[in-house]
Amino acid sequence: MGGEQLATRHVICMVSDFFYPNVGGVEEHIFQLSQCLLARGHKVIVLTHVYGDRKGIRYMTNGLKTFYNQSVLPTFITSIPLLRNVFLRERVTIVHGHSAFSTMAHEAMNLARAMGLKSVFTDHSLFGFADMSAIVTNNFLALSLADVNHCICVSYVGKENTVLRANVEQEKVSVIPNALDSQVFRPDVTKRPKDKINIIVMSRLQYRKGVDLQPDIIRYICQRHPHVNFIIGGDGPKRSLLEEVRDEVGDERLSLLGAVPHGQVHSVLVKGHIFLNTSLTEAFCIAICEAVCSGLQVVSTNVGGIPEVLPAHLIHLAHPNVESLTEKLELAIKLEETGRACGAVGDVSGGQEHLPVVRCDAAD
Repeated sequence: MGGEQLATRHVICMVSDFFYPNVGGVEEHIFQLSQCLLARGHKVIVLTHVYGDRKGIRYMTNGLKTFYNQSVLPTFITSIPLLRNVFLRERVTIVHGHSAFSTMAHEAMNLARAMGLKSVFTDHSLFGFADMSAIVTNNFLALSLADVNHCICVSYVGKENTVLRANVEQEKVSVIPNALDSQVFRPDVTKRPKDKINIIVMSRLQYRKGVDLQPDIIRYICQRHPHVNFIIGGDGPKRSLLEEVRDEVGDERLSLLGAVPHGQVHSVLVKGHIFLNTSLTEAFCIAICEAVCSGLQVVSTNVGGIPEVLPAHLIHLAHPNVESLTEKLELAIKLEETGRACGAVGDVSGGQEHLPVVRCDAAD
């Protein structure tokens, strides 16, 4: 076994502008995939940009070596000397870029092909085709993926989107859902209040996450259901909208936690009964998997790849508007009050521990 692992051992470089200490789905995915690859006997390093005083080289769990580039400009050429030096010094054999939004990922994949290295790209997002931002990003992506060895998407909707906007051959694109360790996210009903119902929201507070829908939803539910409270974790440019609502309904009805470290997400989830996701576009939502594993009902917008994530009996799908979301929330509240909450705890499609291993095979 050891000889077989040694014969197929790779040095894999994960590259993205999104990594810890920043918190999000891409960051968590890169870290978990890296840990899984390390467990399989490969060497893994991570390249990202500086975050505050986190710069230079840092070592994370299980010796995951992370390079925080201290000088990053949003171009395709400025980091080439650094990237080349790291690829040569670490003897990298596979470069794995993450997120179409990451300039460093595009730069690394192009340099990898010029140096004769294998390259893989994982797309975590859905894009449109008409607005200026999407047009520019899609053109960059088409250039970067023209000579990539393989692409990975997290849902079939995401695959269709990537194939269309980047003009990639379908045979070069695999669909492998994101995964989580369901043993970390376990239900704990002792943490929930018995005389109240808590609705949890955990996301970045930005337009794409549907934060503009949340104020009217909160006002409506708080007015109709005096025993229902909201707990919102996350930060972003739309926070001021929720602060205005908090001033209206009171701190006891709406708690804004700000940015929540990923290690504390589970402790927030287990305080709730219902998880609300209002995303307007989503290739895959790992947060709803974490919520179901933690024993919560899930109410979510029916957009992008979300219908692929969970079976129908574990999720209440709604149209991305206030009326539909409040209707599904009231249904979930009624089920909670009558003890008929949907779903069996831990039965999460795509949330089993073996899925990161499948991703490792695809990366290899």
